[in-house]
Order: sequence, then C-alpha cells, then structure tokens
Amino acid sequence: MKWDPSKYVEFGNHRDRPFHDLVARVRSVQPGKVVDLGCGPGNLTATLAERWPDARVVGIDSSEEMLLRAESLRHQSLPQQSLEQKAARLTFELADIAEWHPDADTDVVVSNAALQWVPGHEEMLAAWLRDLKPGAWFAMQVPGNFTSPSHTLMRRLAESPQWSGRLGGVLRHDGAVGSPADYLGIMLDAGCAADAWETTYQQVLQGEDPVLEWVRGTGLRPVLAALTAEEAAEFEGEYSALLREAYPSTSHGTVFPFRRIFVVAQKPA
Repeated sequence: MKWDPSKYVEFGNHRDRPFHDLVARVRSVQPGKVVDLGCGPGNLTATLAERWPDARVVGIDSSEEMLLRAESLRHQSLPQQSLEQKAARLTFELADIAEWHPDADTDVVVSNAALQWVPGHEEMLAAWLRDLKPGAWFAMQVPGNFTSPSHTLMRRLAESPQWSGRLGGVLRHDGAVGSPADYLGIMLDAGCAADAWETTYQQVLQGEDPVLEWVRGTGLRPVLAALTAEEAAEFEGEYSALLREAYPSTSHGTVFPFRRIFVVAQKPA
C-alpha cells in the first residue's frame, strides 16, 4: 500500500496533538541519539531535533512516499543550522520497523501511531526494551478506536455480501493493539519505570464528510488499495452515508471522538 503524505497531514493539529502529549512525558535531558519509529512525513520528527538540539535524530519509515516528504521538510527545519549540521543531526531511513533493533547508543525511542500496523509488536517491544541501554526511554502511542463507529462500520460494510469477495481479510482489527494494561505490563516486566494512560480527544472536524476525509489518510487505505477506482468510489459512497448518520454534523462542526493509548517507560540506569 502506498501512503499519501498530503492526505496524512490534513487535520494536522488533531493528528499532531497526541505526539506532543506523548513526548512531553519523556524526561530525557540530553540524549545523544533519538529514534522515531514510523516517522511518516517527518514533520513531527523535526520537533524532536528542536527539543534536543544536541541529539542525533533518526526517523525510520517503510514508505518511500513519506520519506520523500520528510527529506523535503528536513531542509526547512532547523533554519539556524548549516546544511552540514542538519544532515548530521536529522536523518531519515527507509526500513521496516519490524526488523529494527536499538543500537547501543540509542537514548530515546518514540513511536507515534505506527505500531498498530505491525502484527506481533508486543513481542517486539519486549525485545527492544531488553536491548535498550540502561537509562534509555521508550515512548509509544497507538489508536484505541478500533471499536468506534468509524472502524466498525467500515468492517461491517467490507464484510457484507456485496464487498466480502473483494475485501475479505483486508481489514485487520482483532489484536491490532493491546490495552493500556497490556503495554504497561510489558514495560514493567522489562524492569522499567512506566506510565500508561489513555485519552479520548473530542475533535471537532470541519468540512463535508470530514470523518471520511480523516480515515482516507489512515484506516481506509487498505480498502482503497484493494479496489479499482470505480469500486473505491462506490464503497466510499456507501460508507460516507453510514458515517454521516453515526457522526452527525452540528452548527460547530462534526464531533469525532478519538481514543489514543499512551505508554512511556525508562529502563533503570
């Protein structure tokens, strides 16, 4: 599946807020190396370089389209530094985060809205925490809205007789993420000091069919990738009608509750 960076960064204020709420809980003072797993278009990765001006920040993503966007943004960020300094301080790598392992000098790892795409990431978390250096930080955030109407209606439609032949098994939802307690247990079992919490943002979206526009950038991607353009338009027409009923427009916009799961952990020094 290909990502559309322009579509992904729509609703930027809403999509960015969980990242900033997550990173605010990381109390590393002067890390040498910071890794952003599933960095996407890199705009948020650049804020890590601004927060820790002496750190080497590495963004990792499996999407070439996202990393092309990230490279273009890299030259616009950190404007007070020379091109040579930028190249050394903020870099991006094309890689599958499922195959990533922390280097011995990694001080902070951040993963924002990425691990839900990685089957079996709970086992990977345990391995990553084991290999991180003493004193290192790990911060992650994943969506916790797989039982919300935006997802259940999409799955129900995809599994209907009309669409199941094309979309059977396309949407992964069972076990896509764990509970806050699940992730907390992984961190505590690794000997970390950890904090887990969840937040439901009551987002007020503007525009026509804003919830459809939101999921086009993320959760609807597997469906659109499996259909022809004509089929995708038909599916979206049926799906958007269901969304309008589930998320009615108000005089203030469309309220879209969005639950997120957060965990921050530090290995003992």
